[in-house]
Amino acid sequence: MIGRVKRHIDEVAGQRAHAPDYQIVLYMGLLMLIGLVVMYAIGPQRANVLNNAQGANFSDTYFVVKQVISLVLAIVAFIVVSKVPFRWFQKNAEKLLIVGLALCVLLVLFGNVLHASSVAQCSLGACRWFELGPLGTFQPAEFLKFGILIYLATFLSVRIRQGLLNNVQKTIIPVIGVTLASLFFVVILQKDMGTGLALASIVASILMVSGLSKKIGIQLLAGALVLGVISVVIAPHRIERIVTFVQGDNQSATADDAGYHIRNAMIALGTGGFFGRGIGNSIQATGYLPEAINDSVFAIMGETFGFVGVTVILGLFTALLMRLLRITDHLPDMTMKLAVAGIFGWLVAHVVLNVASMVGIFPLTGITLPLLSFGGTSMIFITGALGLAFQLSRYTSHDTIVENREDAGENTRSRRGIRRSRYAGLRRNSGA
Repeated sequence: MIGRVKRHIDEVAGQRAHAPDYQIVLYMGLLMLIGLVVMYAIGPQRANVLNNAQGANFSDTYFVVKQVISLVLAIVAFIVVSKVPFRWFQKNAEKLLIVGLALCVLLVLFGNVLHASSVAQCSLGACRWFELGPLGTFQPAEFLKFGILIYLATFLSVRIRQGLLNNVQKTIIPVIGVTLASLFFVVILQKDMGTGLALASIVASILMVSGLSKKIGIQLLAGALVLGVISVVIAPHRIERIVTFVQGDNQSATADDAGYHIRNAMIALGTGGFFGRGIGNSIQATGYLPEAINDSVFAIMGETFGFVGVTVILGLFTALLMRLLRITDHLPDMTMKLAVAGIFGWLVAHVVLNVASMVGIFPLTGITLPLLSFGGTSMIFITGALGLAFQLSRYTSHDTIVENREDAGENTRSRRGIRRSRYAGLRRNSGA
C-alpha cells in the first residue's frame, strides 16, 4: 500500500525521488542543541524562582529533563511525518482541519463552559491547553496550524488546476471562512494574538505563492488589517501592550508596570555585550525577566552569548528559511509547493514576532522562538512541519519552477523553466 502511494506521488510531482535536503536536519539540530544548552544553564535558576515564589518543589534538573523529553518527541515527529507519504496528508486534509477545529471547540467547552480545570488549563481568563497529567499539556492551536496548512495547500491546488483560483464563490469565500473560523477560536476565545498572527502568516504565504490576483490580494490584506485593529480594540490587555510599546522608555521599570517585561528583556540583551556573560551566568533568568525559558529565551540568549551569539542563531534561522524557500521554488507539484510555502510562513512568523518583540520594535505577543523555547506542543508541530518539508525536498527539480500563469493565476498548466531533473537518470524509488 505504501509503495503504491509513493509511486503515485512520483507521478503527480513529475519527479523521481532523490536524496532529501539534509541541510534542514543540520540547521534544525544545531538550533535544538543551542536551546538545550541554554535550558541546562538557566533551568536551575527557573526552578529556584518558582520554588520561592509559588512554594513549588522543582528539582534543579526538572526543566532540562522536560526539554530533553520534548526534543525526543519532536525528533520522533520529524521522522514520522517525513516517512508518511504526502499523498496521505492530501487525502486527509479536510479531516485534519476538522480535528483541529474540533479540539478548539472541546477546549472552549471544558475550559470556558464547564470550567473543568483537570482537563483544560486556563490562565488570566484564557484557556489554551489541555491537561494531560504526567504527559504535560497540549495546545490544540498548534494542531490547527498544521491542519489549515495541509487543507489550504490541497484545496487551492485543486482550484488552480480547475482554473478557479480567483473565483470568489468557489475559492475566496471558502478560504476566508476557514481562516476566520480558525482565528475566532485562537484570537477571540483563546486570546492568543501571537498564535493568530502565525496562523495568518501561514495563510498569507500560501496565497502569495498560489498566484492569487493582486487585486484580490490587496482586498484580503485590507480586510485583515481591519480585523486586526478590531481584535486589538476589543481586548484591553492588547491595548495596554500597544500603549506600552508606544511609550517606549518613558515608563517606570517596576514589577507592576506594563513595560516591566520588555524593559528587562532590553537589559538582558544590553548587558550581554559583544560576547555575552557566558553559560550559567545569566542574571535576568534569576527572576527579573518573566518567561525567561519560554517567550523571552532570545533575550536570555543575548545575555548569555552576546551579540556574536545571537547573530549566529539568527544566521541559522535565516539559513533554514532560505532552504525552505529554495524547496518551494524547485517543486513542480503545486500542492507540495503551497505546503512548503505555508511551513515557511509558519516559521518566519514565530522568529520575526519573537525577536522583534524582545528587541522592542514590535509589541509583546507571547509567541515561542522555534526549536529554542521551553515547551512541547509548539516544538513538536514545527518540527513535524519541517519533517514534511524534508520529505518534499526529495521531489525538487534541478531548475527553479517559473509559473507562466494566464489571467493572474487562473491557468497554471503552461510552465516554463521545467527542464530535465538533475536526478532524472536515477532509478525510480517506488518505496517498500
